[in-house]
Amino acid sequence: MFQKREDILQILSDAVSEGIIIVDEHQNIVSTNASANAMFGYNDHELVGMTLNTLIPKEYHQKHVGHFNEFYKHSEKRSMGHGRNLYGLTKSNLRFPVEVGLNPFKLYGKTLVMALVVDITERRAIEENLNLRSEALQSAGNGIVICDAAIKDYPIIYFNPAFQTLTGYATDEIIGKNCRFLQADDRHQENLSAVRAAIKNGNSCQVTLRNYKKDGTLFWNELYINPIKDKNGLVTHFIGIQNDITQRKKAEEERNYLTKIFDDSLNEIFVFDSDTLKFLNVNYGAQKNLGYSLETLKTMTPVDIKPDFSETEFKALLTSLINDSGDKMEFETVHERKDGTLYPVHITLELSMLGDREVFISIVLDITEQKNYTRKLEETVELRTKQLEIALEKEKELNELKTKFLSLVSHEFKTPLSGILTSSILLGKYTLETQQGNRDKHIKIIKDKVNYLNTILNDFLSIERLETGKVNYKFTKFRLSKVLNEVVYNANMLLKEGQQIKYPENIDEITIVQDEKTIELALSNLVHNAIKYSPEHSDVTIKITQNSQDTIFEISDTGIGIPEKDQKNIFNRYFRSENVLTTQGTGIGLNIVKSHIENLGGAISFKSEENVGSTFILTIPNKAQ
Repeated sequence: MFQKREDILQILSDAVSEGIIIVDEHQNIVSTNASANAMFGYNDHELVGMTLNTLIPKEYHQKHVGHFNEFYKHSEKRSMGHGRNLYGLTKSNLRFPVEVGLNPFKLYGKTLVMALVVDITERRAIEENLNLRSEALQSAGNGIVICDAAIKDYPIIYFNPAFQTLTGYATDEIIGKNCRFLQADDRHQENLSAVRAAIKNGNSCQVTLRNYKKDGTLFWNELYINPIKDKNGLVTHFIGIQNDITQRKKAEEERNYLTKIFDDSLNEIFVFDSDTLKFLNVNYGAQKNLGYSLETLKTMTPVDIKPDFSETEFKALLTSLINDSGDKMEFETVHERKDGTLYPVHITLELSMLGDREVFISIVLDITEQKNYTRKLEETVELRTKQLEIALEKEKELNELKTKFLSLVSHEFKTPLSGILTSSILLGKYTLETQQGNRDKHIKIIKDKVNYLNTILNDFLSIERLETGKVNYKFTKFRLSKVLNEVVYNANMLLKEGQQIKYPENIDEITIVQDEKTIELALSNLVHNAIKYSPEHSDVTIKITQNSQDTIFEISDTGIGIPEKDQKNIFNRYFRSENVLTTQGTGIGLNIVKSHIENLGGAISFKSEENVGSTFILTIPNKAQ
C-alpha cells in the first residue's frame, strides 16, 4: 500500500528534518525517512521490515516492549520515555542519546505509529557541560557573582555559596544589589576607580579592595572581573570572583614590617650562605657603618670584614655552632671598614633556614661607645680610688694633726698660765721696797705670758674669720720701710744672745698698695719663726726686691731647718715638724700667712735643709686687685 504512495512519503521526508520511523502494532518498521536513515547509519529502505528493537540498545528491549504495548493500547500522542534518558543504536553499534515523540494515526483502517526521533547528542553535551560548570561554580572556594550588564546599576543575578559564606549576607540582601555594598562606607579607595573604568569599557581587571562582611569585619578582597559578551561583542554580564586574601595581606604586612625593621635597624644584620659564606643580604645599618654597597657586600664573606679570623678559623667557629646543642652563639671581635678603620663589635650568630637553604643570621652591635664607656668608667674608678686613698691619707694626717693640736693647745696654754700663776704668787712675797727689782721681773713675765696667750687667741680668731669669709682687707698705699721697722722693732725683743737681724738696703722709696696690717702680720710671723728656730749668735736676713708687678720678700735663717719628709705639710694647719715639738708654737701661723697672702693674690714658698737653715719667700702684687 505504501509503495503505491511513495510520492506522499517523499513529500513528508523532504519537509521534516527529524528522523521519522513508522511502525505497525508489532513494532515492525514499515517506513523511514532520509533523516532517520542517516541518523542510524542505514541505507534507504534498509530498515523496512526490521523490528524497532534493531534501533534500541539490547538492555532496553524488554522494558521497551511493555512501554510500547501500553502506548499502542491507549493510542494517544505523547513523548516517549518522559523523565528517562533514551538512547538509539546505530548500525555500527554506537549508542547516542535521543528524544522521541510518538504519534499514532490510522491509515486505511490500520493503526500505525510515527516516531519522530531527534539526536540530542550535542544538546546533552551542552547540558552536561553546563551542569558541570554549575557544579563547579557551586563548589568553588572563591566567592563568585554574576551581574547583569543589561540592567541599570549592574544588579547581582547569581552568587555561589562561597560568596555568601565569605560575606555573611542573606540571599535577599545580595540578589538585585550592586556589589558596592561590600565597601560599606569605605568608598574612596584608589582601586575602585580601576573597577569603574573596567566596567565602563567592558574590560577585565584585577584589583585588591577593602571589603566588609555583614558584621562589619574587614577582609581584603582580591577581585577579578571578567565581561561576558554575546556573538555581536555586546557585554551581557560581568562575572566577579572574590578571593579573601586577609591572611596573605597580614603576612605581607608582617613581612614588610620585619623588612622595615631589618632595613632600619641601627645594628648590623647579615645573612650569609652556610656553604659558600657569601653574603645574601645585608641591612642598611651595616652598609653605612662598613662603607660598602649591598652589591659589593654580596661578593664578600664575613672573613673579609673580620681581620682576626682566617677562613679556616671562621668555618671552625660555624662548625661548633652547627654541632652544638644550642641554637646560637655570642662573641666579641673587631670589624674592618672599607677605609681600613677597626671597631669593636658584639656578634650574635644563629643558624636558620631560608626556604630550603641553610643560612646563618648574624646580628652585630657596634660596641665602640660601650668600650669607651667601660674604659672611662675604669679610669674614673681608678681616679676615684686614688682620690679616696689620698683623702683617707689626708684624713689620717688630719686626725694625727688634731691629736697633736690638742696636745699642743694643752701645752701652749698650760705653760704660760703656770708661769703667770707662779709669778703672781712670788710677786706677793716681795713686799719690801728693796725687792722692787724682783717685782718688776715677775710683772714682765706675767705681761709676756699674757701677750703670748693673746697672740694664740688672735691666731684662732684669724682662722675662724678666714674659714667663714669674714676677713675685710683695707687697701692703702704705704712705704715698706714703715711696716718693716715695726716688724724689726718688735722682733728685737725676741732675739737670743748674739742674734741679729740684717735689715735690707735701699727700701726707703719702695711703696705698695696693699693691706698694711696683713703684710705686717705675714712678715712678723716669718721673722719670729726665724728667730725662734735659729741658734744664738746667728743672723736673720731680710731681702726685699720689687719689679713692675710684684714685691718679693725673702726671710732667711741658719737654724734647724725643716726635715724633707715634713716639708709637704709645713703649711697645713696645726702641723709642726718633729724637730720643733719641744719648742712653743701652735702650727697655725704659716697656715694663716699662706691663706692671707693668697687672698691678696700673692704666693708663699720656701727652701729648707735640715740643720742648715730655711728661706721663706713672699711674692705680693704691688697693687692689690
